[in-house]
Amino acid sequence: MTADAIAGSAVLDGLLAYIDASPSPFHAAESASDRLAGAGFVETQPDQSIPDGAMVTRRGGSVVAVRSGQITDIEALEFRLVGAHTDSPNLRIKPQPDTGAVGYRQLGVEVYGGVLLNSWLDRDLGLSGRVAISDADGERVVLVRIDEPLLRVAQLAIHLDRDVNEGLKLDRQAHLAPIWSHGEVEEDGFGEFVASHLGVTRDAVVAWDLMTHDLTPSTRMGRDGEFYAAPRIDNLASCHAALEALIALDEPPANVVAAVVLFDHEEIGSDSSTGAGSPLVGNTLERVAASLGVDRDGYLRAIERSWCVSADGAHAVHPNYIDRHEPQHRVALNDGPVIKLNANVRYASDADTSMRFQAACRAAGVPWQQYSHRTNLACGSTIGPITAAGLGIRVVDVGSAQLSMHSAREMAGSADPAHLTAALGAFLAGA
Repeated sequence: MTADAIAGSAVLDGLLAYIDASPSPFHAAESASDRLAGAGFVETQPDQSIPDGAMVTRRGGSVVAVRSGQITDIEALEFRLVGAHTDSPNLRIKPQPDTGAVGYRQLGVEVYGGVLLNSWLDRDLGLSGRVAISDADGERVVLVRIDEPLLRVAQLAIHLDRDVNEGLKLDRQAHLAPIWSHGEVEEDGFGEFVASHLGVTRDAVVAWDLMTHDLTPSTRMGRDGEFYAAPRIDNLASCHAALEALIALDEPPANVVAAVVLFDHEEIGSDSSTGAGSPLVGNTLERVAASLGVDRDGYLRAIERSWCVSADGAHAVHPNYIDRHEPQHRVALNDGPVIKLNANVRYASDADTSMRFQAACRAAGVPWQQYSHRTNLACGSTIGPITAAGLGIRVVDVGSAQLSMHSAREMAGSADPAHLTAALGAFLAGA
């Protein structure tokens, strides 16, 4: 095995471990913060002063991490920003979820994001997220992770739906409630279960943000191990690459502030206090600038000199559905990061920012590809245009190629995590 292959394998192993440690965006943010803190980043609360040196702050499912170079000329200050998102489409537990019929206890769920619904059928599902508790010990929010096969959305047998293979149609309200117990419906069975799991009284559990996750571990796959399969590749693969790139950056170039922002709620439009549509990143960068002695006018001028990479998954050509892809843009697994372009600015890339990222790929010694959506299909979007509009910063949309995007379990190329990490590292280093 070559040195590059060994390094690539180590990056992939780290990614798989990160994905398995992050069943919810809140866990993804905690895992990211812990990884950064272990690398010397100072943890701080969002309402505290910006510390000197490398820092990381977390709010809910979002993380902002910053590392500054030597600031010798504030008139040359610029930001190098990498943005990604921690959330993925899934099934989320309703506030009053207890339901059921004919002797089955079930839970009401709400579809979060653009879910491939059929991929959640007949899977062993656990629970994760966070719970708000108020009792004699005070008010607090705790993370919850139950890696046990608690839930299952059972599919109807083919004998009762002979036409199912001609087109499965799922009613989100009627067909997605997972089974989790047997017996008569309990008035507050789920709330009692959560309280018991946390070792508190039912009255102490006042609210939750809980969701389902597939229990199958992430794994390398394929005849020669050239692929990997995992939940939440979109977009934990980008989060991990951004984190590793920032950690590996011993010191940014002079007058450069390198930053990684992992947002929540991208899959539902980013309009939240922890989404890309919030002032989270702008406020943080301005506070960093102020800590360096830069006033607001200087900060705004620095933004004009700055660059952002919006990192998110990209569509590889599917061998069974070649006609769904743009013929002149055959994106492939293991062929390097993908620069995503769209004339209607569903992606923020343009000629200028694409050139910048190509330079980063060349500096890192990795290949790169270009993606354009098929003209007669609606194109998705990313945090890229939102960040560009909110900050007025130059943005390029990129990502690793993958298959089965928005499935409960996705597929990608084993070499691409190292490719993306290296390219992001070169970008943050000033390439």
